[in-house]
Parts: sequence; C-alpha cells; structure tokens
Amino acid sequence: MPHAPEALTLDTGTAEVPATFATPGDPWATLVIAHGAGAGMGHPWLAGFSDALVDAGLATLRFDFPYRAAGRRFPDRPPAAIATWRAALDAARTRARGTPVWASGKSYGGRMASMAVAEGADAAGLVFLGYPLHPPGKPEQLRDAHLYDLALPMLFVQGTNDPFAKPVEQLEDVVRRIGPNAVLEWIDGGGHSFEVAGRKRTQAELGASAAPAVVEFLRQH
Repeated sequence: MPHAPEALTLDTGTAEVPATFATPGDPWATLVIAHGAGAGMGHPWLAGFSDALVDAGLATLRFDFPYRAAGRRFPDRPPAAIATWRAALDAARTRARGTPVWASGKSYGGRMASMAVAEGADAAGLVFLGYPLHPPGKPEQLRDAHLYDLALPMLFVQGTNDPFAKPVEQLEDVVRRIGPNAVLEWIDGGGHSFEVAGRKRTQAELGASAAPAVVEFLRQH
C-alpha cells in the first residue's frame, strides 16, 4: 500500500526548494521527476505520472526549481538547475534503500537532468518526457551536444507532433548517434505533453499515459 507523500525541503546551496517523496512502501527503484519550464511539481500532468509509477511499485521524488519556488517566471540558468538536481538526487538516495535512482523530467526538467549527469551527478539512467531538442520553429538550434558523451541508459518518450522536436528525423538521428544505450519511444500524434488531437484526456491522464513505457524501460535495466 502506498505511504502518504512526504513533504521535503531541499537545500541547493543557494536556495531552499520544496519537494515531495511518494513510495509504495517497498519500491524496486526511485524516479526523480523534474517539471517543465512553465509549471511546477504540483501540476496534474506530473502528479498523474507519479501516481501511475507508484502504482507500479516505483518511488518518486518531485521538486521545484528555485525560480518556481520563488515565484519567478523565467527558468533558472543551468548552474542553479544542476545544483538543484544534485540536491534532489541526494535526497532520493537517502530514501532509496539501495535500489537504483533514476533522473527524469518534463521538457526543460529532463534537459537539465541530462546536463547535471553530464557534469558528474550520479543517476542510474535518464528518462526524457518530451525532450526540447530545439526551440519551436528553430530546428537549427539543437540542444544535443552534451548527450553524446553519456553512456548510461536513456529513454526518450516523445510525441510525433511535438514542436520541440520536428522534424522527427532529427531526434531519431540524435538517438542513433548516442548509441545503443538510448531508446526512443514515439507517441503517435502526440504533442509536447502527449496530447493527441481529437482524443480528450485530462492532464493527469496524459501524464499517466507515459508511465507504462517508463516502467518497462526501467525493468529492463
């Protein structure tokens, strides 16, 4: 039976940010989940994703980046985001009971997770929930350079209609160049939050829809 979520405060070295830890009681792994640029850890999409993972036997830790905790609109620069990621991974490890701790994030949060790992943060693997490969409409401005030196398992869950990764061949090429440690799971017709035109689902349902592919990937690794 899932335990009641535990409210936490993470010290990033320059700021304190809220976090929440949820566990089924005897988890087989922990997934740390970062939010995207436009919404905090309490967004229904992330809550639905987390709840589905806990139902599958995973523990989750969600947190806010400092800009969100301070009520600012614009995302933190990488140094502040990476410091927050380190604090979140440390907090997860103290609760993981020796089981693997993975890093994941929606859009900006996933990109910052990969940058933290590229700078030495310790994670069993990375899960990207809509990787922002480039700004919408600017496919020439790729955000991929740091990914090619990462040897840990990586899962990209991406909608085929995501404006942050169009044309789809670009992300397919990036994943191919990373190598066999990277896997790309397409959501046919999905947008940046995996919404599909003509199919009505709540934000919580959209988040939960990403969970099965993530659970399967973590079990395989």
